[in-house]
Amino acid sequence: MRTIDHFIAGGTGGASGRTHKVWNPSTGEVQAEVPLGDAALLDKAVEIAKKVQPEWAATNPQRRARVMFRFKELIEQNMQELAELLASEHGKVVDDAKGDVQRGLEVIEFACGIPQVLKGEYTVGAGTGIDVYSMRQPLGIGAGITPFNFPAMIPMWMFGMAIAAGNAFILKPSERDPSVPVRLAELFLEAGAPEGLLQVVHGDKVMVDAILDHPDIAAVSFVGSSDIAHYVYNRGVAAGKRVQAMGGAKNHGIVMPDADLDQVVNDLTGAAFGSAGERCMALPVVVPVGEETADRLREKLIPAINALRVGVSNDPDAHYGPVVTPEHRSRIEKWIETAVDEGSELVIDGRGFTLQGHEKGFFMGPTLLDRVTPDMESYKEEIFGPVLQMVRARDFEEAVALPSKHQYGNGVAIFTRNGHAAREFAARVNVGMVGINVPIPVPVSYHSFGGWKRSAFGDTNQYGMEGMRFWTKVKTVTQRWPDGGVGDGANAFLIPTL
Repeated sequence: MRTIDHFIAGGTGGASGRTHKVWNPSTGEVQAEVPLGDAALLDKAVEIAKKVQPEWAATNPQRRARVMFRFKELIEQNMQELAELLASEHGKVVDDAKGDVQRGLEVIEFACGIPQVLKGEYTVGAGTGIDVYSMRQPLGIGAGITPFNFPAMIPMWMFGMAIAAGNAFILKPSERDPSVPVRLAELFLEAGAPEGLLQVVHGDKVMVDAILDHPDIAAVSFVGSSDIAHYVYNRGVAAGKRVQAMGGAKNHGIVMPDADLDQVVNDLTGAAFGSAGERCMALPVVVPVGEETADRLREKLIPAINALRVGVSNDPDAHYGPVVTPEHRSRIEKWIETAVDEGSELVIDGRGFTLQGHEKGFFMGPTLLDRVTPDMESYKEEIFGPVLQMVRARDFEEAVALPSKHQYGNGVAIFTRNGHAAREFAARVNVGMVGINVPIPVPVSYHSFGGWKRSAFGDTNQYGMEGMRFWTKVKTVTQRWPDGGVGDGANAFLIPTL
């Protein structure tokens, strides 16, 4: 069986006594295994990073940018290979996998502008003969702990910014689909990065705790469930680290009575069911305002959902593929059962779906639940599957209150033709990212990504200028030069040779 090894200083990390299965979700077969590392393995990676980081930090920003440019080119050249590899382990269809890689690549493109981004500030004459300036310097060694649902995008969000800023980086990807993160590290080395600058260590909670406790790791970025994000944040901060920990989500789509329902249905089928709903910016809750709007929307949603094609990850006609593991499928099915028991109306039931010729695959059909209420546990918690819940709101005020009061505050969308309603909603809703007629409002790479409430722990968002601030520290210099007798003799003022 194929082994997906660690990537330590351009090589492998050696044997390990513990392993984890890597499934092919489309066939239901185990296709590889990944060794689970421990604190000793992490120590090895950190020692290598400590040796290479100072020289990389001393490399001027233009040269660091050239490595990022070359890495960008290699990603583009290997896009198909990366997407197919990603799809084979995650289960998302190849087109979705390409989107995964592309959104990560956009942050690499932003990181290519590091010479401009790292410029500090300068004040001439802050006092008599005194100037003040600031500079941004790297932290040293950063680490990233990334989830299974975006094995290309989220690692690049993290290490692209951290390394461009002058840090070394240790990545611990999900053990469910680890091949693409390792391949990215290989391509980064090929792009001209020093050996050991970007390393990949596999592991479970043992490795996570080792990263959070290690005294030589200065900062940790995490994306995953909220309970674990809270744990990562508290343990990392207690160890003196800078931590950003992104958690779960329960994003709402508000549908006003004046919305273009045909466009809404098209957006919802993609946002709720694309990538089998396994993304933190999915849109699993739709909130039509008024009973008439809800009834009209439901009438249009049913045939559109029934027309969705579920297929293997390399089926070019499939709208979405299988979920990642059999355990995750069981968890989603349990939430559907819970929702029905709580009083939801099961309009379309995706349980029990099988794909001919791939009966062992981890497939689920799309599910639609209507008349969901805010007191239901299935509404309060993240299902993370191809399940759309409809919560009917009486009016605009209730529609604003639903996402605002929810424990998660990652993303939200409003569908309307009314500019005043959209403006009012965007200003008042208690959520970190807002879409106006945009179902999945993931910001472009030169802004930043981050939710509120239990969707994010820490004060700094991912990527963009927020990301650069997270991976650097500011040093401020106040200087005054004594009078050196300029003009008093031939050697009083020497101009150095450049």
